[in-house]
Amino acid sequence: MDDYINNLPVTANIGKFQDPLTTATGELRAHVPLSNPETIWFNTGTLCNITCANCYIESSPTNDALVYMSRAEVEPYLDEISELGWAVREIAFTGGEPFMNPEMIGMMEAALERGFEVLVLTNAMRPMMRKSMQAGLLDLHERFGDKITLRISVDHYSEELHDAERGKGSLARTLEGMGWLRDNGFNMAVAGRIAFHENEAQARAGYAHLYAENNFKIDAQNAGITVLFPEMDMSAEVPEITTECWGILNKSPDDVMCSSSRMVVKRKGAERPAVLACTLLAYEPEFELGATLREASKLVQLNHPHCAKFCVLGGASCSA
Repeated sequence: MDDYINNLPVTANIGKFQDPLTTATGELRAHVPLSNPETIWFNTGTLCNITCANCYIESSPTNDALVYMSRAEVEPYLDEISELGWAVREIAFTGGEPFMNPEMIGMMEAALERGFEVLVLTNAMRPMMRKSMQAGLLDLHERFGDKITLRISVDHYSEELHDAERGKGSLARTLEGMGWLRDNGFNMAVAGRIAFHENEAQARAGYAHLYAENNFKIDAQNAGITVLFPEMDMSAEVPEITTECWGILNKSPDDVMCSSSRMVVKRKGAERPAVLACTLLAYEPEFELGATLREASKLVQLNHPHCAKFCVLGGASCSA
């Protein structure tokens, strides 16, 4: 879902998002407490089988800035959720391409065995289609069934726009993987985007047609199942979010992703993983909150353009 955000150019938002406590105009910056932890994300590593034109985390076949996590590193966080008494419903895995990680099936199993639902963000291409991954997925599906959802990155319902983002022939390979998931009874969701030339209703109609053509039982109208992000204008100015914005926008801090989730990553060369405020800010030191979930339960200052553009103004949510 996450594959549609690039760093804003230096010409945009000059002077903004500098002070974690105040905006450029001196107003109090909005913040978000962790009020209802529902989803804990694990970034399985930034390595990916493809290089997309606009990947927010710059995943590629060579980027290992975030290294593979292991089951042994994931399990203490799963245990900590219980120790803290958090009502976490879902463990989610993102990348990179999660199925590049050789311990992906084991990490899923660790979460499922503890009773969590599992969400995996994937391009459904060759890494997922390897025989070892297929066998592992089939075993988990037989044992845990509807506890598993795979959210497939389909940048656009048209081959032209999808392949412009992900490479020639990529939509066909993704549809092949989705066909395998369909035939084996897996729950599927989709992460896509709304192109500049269309509105949300038109985009959802396009995805609905794609699903019907391929007999995919995916709800195109459900915003939590077909998660659509707007095309980004990287030169646009983004307003800073002040404490007064909540009332102006008729929104609550509880509506923002970092009120209900955290993401665990392991940086290249680090001795242990770290916990971040959200999935969109993997490289921002300010949003690294500690080594444990308890340490990371502190509030988050909305001191980044993504906080405003996606989570407050756009209403983005990365949970199914």
